[in-house]
Amino acid sequence: MNRVYRSEDIYKNLMIARFSPLDVLVVGGTGAGKSSTINAFFEKEVMKVGRHCDPETMNISSIKMDELIRFWDSPGLGDNINSDRRYSKELVELLYKEYYMQGNKYGLIDTVLVILDGSSRDLGTTYRLLNEVVVPNIQINRILVAINQADMAMKGRHWYEKHNCPDEVLMSFLEEKADSVRRRLAEATNVKVLRKPVFYSAERGYNVKNVLDMIIDNMPRERRKLICQY
Repeated sequence: MNRVYRSEDIYKNLMIARFSPLDVLVVGGTGAGKSSTINAFFEKEVMKVGRHCDPETMNISSIKMDELIRFWDSPGLGDNINSDRRYSKELVELLYKEYYMQGNKYGLIDTVLVILDGSSRDLGTTYRLLNEVVVPNIQINRILVAINQADMAMKGRHWYEKHNCPDEVLMSFLEEKADSVRRRLAEATNVKVLRKPVFYSAERGYNVKNVLDMIIDNMPRERRKLICQY
């Protein structure tokens, strides 16, 4: 991406909050499309993507979009118990990674973007991720949810290939799915997602800017205070 999308808005929000860059941790289950999503943000491959059932991301890594936003890619949960324990520990450690400014201590990660697989109805891994890793360690208003693989939400049916978008049937299904996900997350995790999840397809580049809009429009207006000790 030659020019950062809505760079003036990002810069203005960062000046209000008096920190830079915005650090966004991208989390989700294995295969949800975390690396693909970051690649879609940059409009080129900056993160290696796993194919089929084999995850590519085995360690947490980061990349900056200019000096305004830094995205942190993370391993997916859901492979096996031992890996999940290790990755969960690494995520919590990152959520408590700190920096000092003017004698005050703040958390490095400003926002967590939770990616769901839109082609699956199983949210068990997401529930565990939120309950055990994300919610206890960062404020609720810093958690955003997005639903990837919108093109496969109905097993590939009702996708309008010519215009790279869902038809009316799939669009209605996706809107209902976003509402359902929001409701199910609240019921299963007591997390009331403050913003309706955005659905998109990282692989096809569909609605990706709407995910960026969600991040930019909900940028925190102050540095993050660490909320507890892990």
